[in-house]
Amino acid sequence: MIPVILPPSTKPWPTPQGLSACVLTWAFLHHLYFYHIQRVGMRLRVAVCHMIYRKALRLSNLATRETSTGQIVNLLSNDVNRFDQVTMFLHFLWVGPLQAVAVTALLWMEVGISCLAGMAVLILLLLLQSCIGKLFSSLWSKTAAYTDDRIRTVSEVITGIRTVKMYTWEKSFADLIARLRRKEVSKILRSSYLRGLNLASFFAVSKIMIFVTFITIVLLDNVITASQVFVVVTLFEALRLTGTLHFPMAIEKVSEAVVSIRRVKNFLLLDEVSECNSQLPSDGETIVQLQDFTAFWDKASEIPTLQGLCFTVRPGELLAVVGPVGAGKSSLLNAVLGELPPSQGQVTVRGRIAYVPQQPWLFPGTVRSNILFGKKYEKDRYEKVLKACALEEDLQLLVGRDLTVVGDRGTPLSAGQKARISLARAVYQDADIYLLDDPLSAVDAGVSKHLFGQCICQALHEKITILVTHQLWYLKAASQILILKDGKIMKKGTYVEFPKPGVDFEDILLKTNEEAEPSRVPDSPTLRGQPSESSVQPQESPRPSLEDAAPEDQDTETIQVALSLESRSEGKVDFKTYKDYFTAGAHWFIIIFLILINIAAQVSYVLQDWWLSSWANELSTMYAMTYGKGNIILLSDPGWYFTPYSVLTAGTVLFGISRSLLMFYVLVNSSQTLHKQMIESILRAPVLFFDRNPTGRILNRFSKDTGHMDDLLPQIFQDFVQTFLLVMGVVGVMVVVIPWTVIPLISLGIIFFVLRRYFLETSRDVKRLECATRSPVFSHLASSLQGRWTIRAFKAQQRFQELFDAHQDLHSEAWSLSLTTSRWFALCLDAICAIFVIGVAFGSLFLAETLNVGQVGLVLSLALTFTVMVPRCVRQSAEAENMMISVERVTEYIDLEKEAPWEYEYRPPPSWPHVGRIRFSNVSFRYSSDGPVVLRELMPQITSGSKVGIVGRTGAGKSSLVSALFRLSEPEGRIWISVINTTTIGLHDLRKKMSVVPQEPVLFTGTMRKNLDPFHEHTDEELWNALEEVQLKEAVEGLPGKLNAELAESGSNLSAGQRQLVSFARAILRKNKILIIDKATSNVDPRTDELIKKNIHEKFAQCTVLTITNRLSTVIDSEFVMAYFRDRFFTGST
Repeated sequence: MIPVILPPSTKPWPTPQGLSACVLTWAFLHHLYFYHIQRVGMRLRVAVCHMIYRKALRLSNLATRETSTGQIVNLLSNDVNRFDQVTMFLHFLWVGPLQAVAVTALLWMEVGISCLAGMAVLILLLLLQSCIGKLFSSLWSKTAAYTDDRIRTVSEVITGIRTVKMYTWEKSFADLIARLRRKEVSKILRSSYLRGLNLASFFAVSKIMIFVTFITIVLLDNVITASQVFVVVTLFEALRLTGTLHFPMAIEKVSEAVVSIRRVKNFLLLDEVSECNSQLPSDGETIVQLQDFTAFWDKASEIPTLQGLCFTVRPGELLAVVGPVGAGKSSLLNAVLGELPPSQGQVTVRGRIAYVPQQPWLFPGTVRSNILFGKKYEKDRYEKVLKACALEEDLQLLVGRDLTVVGDRGTPLSAGQKARISLARAVYQDADIYLLDDPLSAVDAGVSKHLFGQCICQALHEKITILVTHQLWYLKAASQILILKDGKIMKKGTYVEFPKPGVDFEDILLKTNEEAEPSRVPDSPTLRGQPSESSVQPQESPRPSLEDAAPEDQDTETIQVALSLESRSEGKVDFKTYKDYFTAGAHWFIIIFLILINIAAQVSYVLQDWWLSSWANELSTMYAMTYGKGNIILLSDPGWYFTPYSVLTAGTVLFGISRSLLMFYVLVNSSQTLHKQMIESILRAPVLFFDRNPTGRILNRFSKDTGHMDDLLPQIFQDFVQTFLLVMGVVGVMVVVIPWTVIPLISLGIIFFVLRRYFLETSRDVKRLECATRSPVFSHLASSLQGRWTIRAFKAQQRFQELFDAHQDLHSEAWSLSLTTSRWFALCLDAICAIFVIGVAFGSLFLAETLNVGQVGLVLSLALTFTVMVPRCVRQSAEAENMMISVERVTEYIDLEKEAPWEYEYRPPPSWPHVGRIRFSNVSFRYSSDGPVVLRELMPQITSGSKVGIVGRTGAGKSSLVSALFRLSEPEGRIWISVINTTTIGLHDLRKKMSVVPQEPVLFTGTMRKNLDPFHEHTDEELWNALEEVQLKEAVEGLPGKLNAELAESGSNLSAGQRQLVSFARAILRKNKILIIDKATSNVDPRTDELIKKNIHEKFAQCTVLTITNRLSTVIDSEFVMAYFRDRFFTGST
């Protein structure tokens, strides 16, 4: 410190030299510390993400009921961010108190016991922060839970967007998400107010400490000198950053990190598949054997999923497993895979397993990479597999053949094509044991016959094959037949051992259907998650063949990573983004009021400094001090200065708190409004948008970017505004006191402006790149969660873990680059400011004779404040613009291209359509404007009340007729329903009048009632009647809670057939004149299919029913059959 009053003999030069050395050393060491500690936080975050993903691949079926995709995405996006933040501030928990002790000692030496009054204010603040820390923990815990629910709901809506649109649930789901968001924001606002108080304390507490200290000095009748004012103000300002900002931030971040650690720990402790591997290496004859096998999916259940199963399968044998919906067929395959652990009995499996799930799963990549699945590419073998799986003709129709890139959810392939690619993947593995979970249900009769003959009976004739099927006509070729009912073997043997083959199967299945146990629904969840029905083998050891993939496969994986990067904006964040952000949270009047409060706070802050300086100068002239003698003459009472000083201090505190709270209120409201606008825009986007953008990319906006708008952006903006006004105050005072400082200040301003502009040109693009590289991480996670059973079955965990790590590394590269550039920028700013302070210190010595002591002290203390505030201000302004990129990304989704309006001014009458007549007039259809035509010049007419069957080769485009009718993409030509052209009415008016049972059923987390009637539009009686019509009433009556029974995410505790029946019941409830059934019973047994068909003909006799199917028996009694062949439909009478 430079003493303000010096004896004539004292040489002042060593003191400014020491000050210069300290300032420069601090500038370099400060940022070196932050750079390395942030890298530690990054490594910690990456390691935790690695563990979370690895755990996600190991989750058991029981664990999937306790978590969701939304929760895991939230853990990877928001919770792990706490590790980045807590490492930055953790050490301030001990640095803060230590610095407080050091400052107290220095103050004691300067002003004596009076310093304890000021330090008492800081101690009270630290104690208050400890209490606030508990509030932060509680609020973050509740916020995270609400965020889990919101992201889970958004994820389910995105995954099931076709169902949401066809059922016109957009408004209802938007309201549901808005309610969840309001609950979340209510907790975020409370946390934000606490953060606002922390920032207000940074602004005002040092002033309170100075006020209390000098008031105590006055009350103790001690002398206030300009030298004391300078030293006390400088020391309190030195303590300000650590004691009133970094220490409270450390309390906040540690409190939130503790909650996040607890959440991550709870996730990592979830039940996982057994490490005990039932699949032994092949050391001779391969075999699959179950001996007295009994198992429970839910250990709390009294009824076993499988009970007393005994069978043996050897090489060259085909075991066919049949039974009604929910009988436990897929659970049997899970037992062989090791997913369903035995409670009694033994499973013996010797050999390598290949598994084909009931609902195929494809990962984003090329068709070839999905078939190879890490195996080396062998052309001859590969082509044989394509031929055996009837894929040659389909690949000819694709523009890129087998190098066509498959997107999220398998787009643009049909269900039959996805099923055959899944089968080809298994065949190409050349395993010993093949578990086929009803792969023939998704294809037409001709392709089914080809697959059974060429693939199952020929290509796999030397293998152990267990085939689950509902197609009884293939049982003649089976070596053994197993008929299951309620998890028990009803009958076992060869085809010839059954006395009346043609009748016996039907009788057994009929009895099974009539006597089905309702409890099979919860206790035998043959579908272990979306989209594959069966769980698969838990294998932790890496599969060598996945690591030595051929260049072709590696190339496609590289392309996959490159394609995952999304488009990014360029250049500055435009003014419109800022305008949209601020005006979304409040009216212009409130924003103007906020600006006035900020000005008032800063004016009171500066006036307090000025008044204290004036007080010290007045006392310096009032007191006569003599060197050596120490005689002091006390003069008049200082009450004239005390009252205004108190008022200014109170004003500083009140205005500081008010502006912080109001700023956080406005900006958190902005985040809520933008989120609402984004979800509404997403729901209005055409289906093509969801086909082209992976789920993870969309969820990135709703998780990470929204999290930035909730937490970081309001804090950064408030910090920037606060420090900017402080800097303006510092600059103003310095210029008024020492006018010549305007010269270096102008130079500094120009340097800072140029440096900031140079930095932002790089940092903006780096930040955009960092945001974009997060999306592949979430997309890969979402895809892997859907297919984790297939991944485990093929022992591909290591390969997918490496892909996840590669995505993370790409993101870490961008994040590390962002960190490095920001620290470089901060170091440059601090170094420049340090040079400025050195100049001011030496300049003050030269001008000491022309300035009074109060002015010198004030300028020097402000200059030291300048070294902290100016770099922070410039840095926060740049960081605010970088963080505005999250707002920019959200507004990009607000401005998405929208589908046609939900309602037009002209609306059809409520009773429309009076009849279910449909007429196509030269209709062509394509999914995108630049895509191929999938329906060409359709001209059929469907009379009211007709029962029409629609058939055709799998992958031919039959389901595209549904998309055309529902205008999921706008068709060319005209479609007339009754007497109205469907393109002249709103989408909701059209879609509400048609019922559809989609090919892939979509269920949501919640109760059975919620899945049947999500928005409470029907009575319980109507729900039970619908369940009875689809043969599910007895099953649901047996559930604990009946209609209030909880379903897991995507209905994963139901079989694929049961999920189709729930979806069927949902469509029946709408009671429309037109019903479209899109292969809705492909996963149910023939007897149930027959009963449903009979009920449909009875209950919907007056309705027009369009049935798209692969089973000829389903449409055999239809009045008309439309056959699809080469882009065209041909109509004929049955």
